[in-house]
Amino acid sequence: MRIFSGIQPTGRKHLGNFIGAIEPYVHHQERGEAIYCVVDLHATTVPYEPARMRTAVYDTATILLAAGLDPERCIFFRQSDVPEHTELSWLLASVTAFGDLNRMHQFKEKAGAQRDLVSASLFTYPVLMAADVLAYRAEQVPVGDDQRQHIELMRDIAIRFNARFAPAAADGAGPLVVPEGVYREVGARIMDLQEPTRKMSTTGGTEQGTVLVLDEPKTIEKKFKRAVTDSGAEIVHDREQKPGIANLIEVYAAVRGISFDAVEAEFADARYGDFKVATAAAVVERLAPVQERYAELRADEAGLEAIFAAGAEKARAITTQTLADVRELMGVGPVRR
Repeated sequence: MRIFSGIQPTGRKHLGNFIGAIEPYVHHQERGEAIYCVVDLHATTVPYEPARMRTAVYDTATILLAAGLDPERCIFFRQSDVPEHTELSWLLASVTAFGDLNRMHQFKEKAGAQRDLVSASLFTYPVLMAADVLAYRAEQVPVGDDQRQHIELMRDIAIRFNARFAPAAADGAGPLVVPEGVYREVGARIMDLQEPTRKMSTTGGTEQGTVLVLDEPKTIEKKFKRAVTDSGAEIVHDREQKPGIANLIEVYAAVRGISFDAVEAEFADARYGDFKVATAAAVVERLAPVQERYAELRADEAGLEAIFAAGAEKARAITTQTLADVRELMGVGPVRR
C-alpha cells in the first residue's frame, strides 16, 4: 500500500492541523509505504513573503518530525526539490477540464479573498495537487474533509489520462493509479473555540479560539477555559444543538484516542467548567513531547536540509519512472530505447 499526502507551510500549525493531518501522517507510516512532502509550491499561489516562506517550511517540517514522522520509515521531502511534480502537472493539464477547475470551491473562496491579483496558479492548483499524488502511483491519500472535491478531480484526471493514452491497458488498469481519499472520522474538523461553527484556522479564525501546537501550557489552558459552550448542562455530542460542547468532545476524544460515547460516559456528571479544564489538560499532555522535541530539532536547519535532500532522492527514484512513462505515452520527448 502506497500512501501520499502533502502539507502546506503557510501559517502556524494549530490543533486542528495536528489532529486532522499530522497525527494521521505518523499513524500511516505503519500502514504501508508512506510519502509526505511540504508543499511549498502550492504556497506560492497566494501572496507571501519569501523569507517567511523558508522559515515556515522549516517550522512545518520540524513539527512533523517532532510529532513522530520518521525519515527512515517514510519518504519525506520538500515539494520544490522534485521537479517531476511541476512537469507532470503541465502534462496532466491536457486532460483536465477548464469547467472542472472553475467549479472548485476552494478556488472561489481564495480568489474572493485576494485584493490585488488572482493568480493563474491558484486556478490550476488542483492539477498540481493531482500531479503530487499521481507521480507516485499512490493508492491512498490522507486529507482533510475539505479536500474531497480535489480528490474527486484527481481521480477523474487519472481515469481520463488512462482512457486517452492507454485504452488497451490490461484489465482496465492504466499507467496512472486512481487513488482513494482517506478521511479521519474522529477529529476530522476541529472548530474554533470562540466560534464553534467555523473551522479552526490561523488565517480566518479568532486568536483566542485557535490553539497553536507550540502554545505554552498556560496559554492553552486559558483558551480552553474561555471556550464558548452551549445552553443546558449535558455533555453530549450534538453538532446541531450543542456545537461548542461537541467540539470539545471531539478534541478530547482525539487526543485521548477514545470514542465520543466514552467521553460522554466519563463526564456524565461533570459541569462544563470541569470538562474544559480536563480537555485543556489532555491537550497540554499530548503536545508536551512534541514541543520538547521541536525545541531540540528546529535550530539545526542544516540537518533539516539533509533530511529534505535524502527524501527528494528517494522520491525522484519513483517520479522519474512515472514521468518517463507519461511522456512516452503522450509522445513527448525522445523515444525511449
